[in-house]
Amino acid sequence: MTHQARALVSTKWLAEAAKVQGKLRILDTSWYLPKLRRNARSEFKKRHIPGAGFFDIDQCCDKTSPLDHMLPSERIFADYVGNLGVGSDTHVVVYDGSEYGAFSAPRVWWMFRVFGHGSVSLLNGGLRNWELEGRPVSDRCVKATPAEFKASLNRSWVKTYEDILDNLDTKKLQVVDARPRGRFRGLDPEPRDNTEPGHIPGSVNVPFNSFLSASGHFLPKDQLQALFARAGVDLRRPICSSCGSAVTACHVALAAHECGHPGVSVYDGGWSEWYTRARPEHVMSEGRGKHV
Repeated sequence: MTHQARALVSTKWLAEAAKVQGKLRILDTSWYLPKLRRNARSEFKKRHIPGAGFFDIDQCCDKTSPLDHMLPSERIFADYVGNLGVGSDTHVVVYDGSEYGAFSAPRVWWMFRVFGHGSVSLLNGGLRNWELEGRPVSDRCVKATPAEFKASLNRSWVKTYEDILDNLDTKKLQVVDARPRGRFRGLDPEPRDNTEPGHIPGSVNVPFNSFLSASGHFLPKDQLQALFARAGVDLRRPICSSCGSAVTACHVALAAHECGHPGVSVYDGGWSEWYTRARPEHVMSEGRGKHV
């Protein structure tokens, strides 16, 4: 395991650290739901934090899976980030261009950690605040020098459909769903076709944006703790987070990490897998639910 970096770094910290260079690699990890019609890669080419590389969640994934951006193998992850100039001794800082301040970047923060790289931080406030503060952006793409990265997957942090199905009986895991409330309740549509909204039996809802302030920064630790407590989540017990396709689920992992619970697991298939595979009675919904 590499040294543990703090999970959140400020824009001021990054601006200073980038001047020193050293073993630092900044990655733009922007990804948007298809219905937003935003092309993260072309936005990156037009403007990004100077020196940043682009990490594509839809490229660094298991392409044999029918599900979106499932975790890749250790070899694929190691090759992908190595080609981005990330070595095993590199401090990685991730950010995205979302108006929330963080949308997809926590997923990549979690990916590095699940593959054994603790030296990873998220830019608190994201590109949104970096630009608001008048800090420089660039359209210059710098070719990275490939580095050697060793990946070692922590399998206990990744949960499968079968794990979540077992958990309906064992209730060992507290399942926390990070989707917006309307989708969790089954009243607002899912962003993916052929998937009705709803939730896994026994799961609780803490929408991902509730971890963020209006300015797009993660809330301070005491407010995060209060948020979990209000939702009935016990930070001393095992937690598994979920969402539509395991992107915003990682806000739960980062928020819990900030509260001193570093081992949140993620249901990688998320609601898109659960809805497809679960029996109708395992799709809880105030709306249509799942018809046979």
